[in-house]
Amino acid sequence: MLGSIIGDIIGSTYEFNNAGRYDFDPFPPGSDFTDDTVLTVAVADAILHERPFGEVIHEYASGYPNRGYGGRFRNWIHMEVPRPYNSFGNGSAMRVSPAGWAFDTLEKTTEEARKTAECTHNHPEGIKGAESIAAAIYLARTGSSKIEIKNFLESRFHYNLHRALAEIKLYYRFDETCQRTVPEAITCFLESENYEDAIRKAIWLGGDSDTLACITGGIAEAYYRKMPEEWIGNALRILPDKMSQIIRDFDKFIR
Repeated sequence: MLGSIIGDIIGSTYEFNNAGRYDFDPFPPGSDFTDDTVLTVAVADAILHERPFGEVIHEYASGYPNRGYGGRFRNWIHMEVPRPYNSFGNGSAMRVSPAGWAFDTLEKTTEEARKTAECTHNHPEGIKGAESIAAAIYLARTGSSKIEIKNFLESRFHYNLHRALAEIKLYYRFDETCQRTVPEAITCFLESENYEDAIRKAIWLGGDSDTLACITGGIAEAYYRKMPEEWIGNALRILPDKMSQIIRDFDKFIR
């Protein structure tokens, strides 16, 4: 899941100020973790300690306020009895990467991915976004080729993965929905040559940069298994100790 977190941090300064360049500075002043990282770590924590996803997500969101949460999610945080609100925002896909690593079968992976989403994002598109990214990570880490991953995601989830990034770039704009973030993030991965290239393509594309890079980074980490050491060090230095410890514990758990 560290690949998702690095993508989030690198995208944090470009979300509303996208450079539109491939050769951008990955860690300019002000780089920080956002809600994407907070909730990704929450999902990992829930898996490690076998607790309900909604309960742990709520605790983390309350404990790390003002990290860029969407308006409806902020309302959910303050509900006396939190309940899902039929969202199809890309938040369900951004936080799901730990589920892609933690389970032994594709069926179990998508089942748990659904649970990570439906506590808030119980719209079919929100659930689909989480399930598809968890499935992509599972397939990538278990040795599937890019064409096998692409074919599975198209047949199972009906995303259009035939567009080239150069074509998407012509009209792509900021969009917080799963429908307009998940297929673009998958395409950034499919056209990449390594982890760094995947993240740079995601930021270059534009849109909701931190979330796009977070989702792309989760799949790219699982497929390439190698990330720039400098990027890893920079990201870990930014994170609170509690989050770093969960990342270490989760790494031991999946290995």
